[in-house]
Amino acid sequence: MDKKINQSVLEQKARELLKERGVTLKDIAELVYYLQSKYHEDLSMEDCLYNVDRVLEKREVQNAILTGIQLDKLAEQKMLEEPLQTTIEIDEGLYGVDEIIAFSIVNVYGSIGFTNYGFIDKQKPGILQKLNDKSTGECHTFLDDIVGAIAAAASSRLAHAAEDAK
Repeated sequence: MDKKINQSVLEQKARELLKERGVTLKDIAELVYYLQSKYHEDLSMEDCLYNVDRVLEKREVQNAILTGIQLDKLAEQKMLEEPLQTTIEIDEGLYGVDEIIAFSIVNVYGSIGFTNYGFIDKQKPGILQKLNDKSTGECHTFLDDIVGAIAAAASSRLAHAAEDAK
């Protein structure tokens, strides 16, 4: 018997995990607004939320969320073998696999997402600053990049829609 993953179950779990880890859709929409408000004079939070919601409907995005958050949780529980445990726990700068997972999200909406992601990853506004706070004892090595990538993808989606409307 072939096992199949139900798309709606996958999406629901991805959304639940974001919420469980303290990330709301509004948090991500605020990042989209941060990235796009200077390019769209009538941009509303509703527009940003709508685009975040559409990004979260993509299977590639859901898979990235589930994978990254599971790795963060395993690192918190000290359940990874060394040297991977310490690498993820300290968010080693040269590790890069967390960014590779983020790129799988960014890539869904084209190359503009890469520049959006790079910018927001360096700036770390809003929820990204909170996720990067190492003093909490929580591990968000993957989650911070995933959240930034969702915002970058939603921003790209928004930019493509605005261009198509011209």
